[in-house]
Amino acid sequence: MVTPFDADGALDLDAAVALAHWLQEHGNDGLVIAGTTGEAPTLSDDEQLSLIAAVAEAVTIPVVAGTTTNDTAHSVELTRRASGLPIAGILTQTPYYNRPSQDGIEAHFRAVAGATDKPVVLYDIPVRSGRKIASARIVKLATEVANIVGLKDAAGNPAETAGVIAQAPTLEVYSGDDGLTLPLMAVGAVGVIGVATHWAGPEFQELFSLWGKGDVAGARAVNARLIESFAFETGDDAPNPLPTKAMMRTLGHAVGQCRLPMGNAPSWLEPRAREVWANLRSHGS
Repeated sequence: MVTPFDADGALDLDAAVALAHWLQEHGNDGLVIAGTTGEAPTLSDDEQLSLIAAVAEAVTIPVVAGTTTNDTAHSVELTRRASGLPIAGILTQTPYYNRPSQDGIEAHFRAVAGATDKPVVLYDIPVRSGRKIASARIVKLATEVANIVGLKDAAGNPAETAGVIAQAPTLEVYSGDDGLTLPLMAVGAVGVIGVATHWAGPEFQELFSLWGKGDVAGARAVNARLIESFAFETGDDAPNPLPTKAMMRTLGHAVGQCRLPMGNAPSWLEPRAREVWANLRSHGS
């Protein structure tokens, strides 16, 4: 979920609660708060925890808290504090910028998982972190650490993910890349922790329903309707979450602009958001 800010760039908890309610009502089975799309690196610890608490207390669907940074000790402390809130689990990404070894990555995740009794979802996103979690390490963590139960997979290699699922069949794998959701479902993923799910939750639910019924052609047709949204949600000129916030603003949600270094949206983004929305609704009618 994006993190709403007011006109002065301050955290807007009322807008966050309103958006969370809307997302719950529009196809989302759970919410990740203070993740990448939520601009977590720009939030103070107090802001992050108050945001997680406000949303977790406001909705009836599970809330997963993003609590980790590239500093393991800081991540452990944030995870410990967040675990006292009414959350369903923790999302923990590979430490970014540091480029640790696989031993360092594994030790980081073990430390975070050891700081909570909540279920933990690993987040593998090498395009942002600079490091891929080796598949063998994912399998090792999933089989040796009791509360590491999920993987948000944004590594872009469904064939590699198929091997992980085969070796760790109890690990719940979620697509972390909207455009790879259907290919990952084909190798055993169970859902998506998405971006376009902000405005296309019902379409994703339709895709999952059709896939679950064995209607592959129907699922492919829904996926085709979503391709424009996948292309819109991020890019070099407007990286995620700039497009999502623009889309939410066009739909009447007071989410504000992004904090630097993302900054304000380019002038063309909201008109483009309206086009994407209109096309999606047209194709769905």
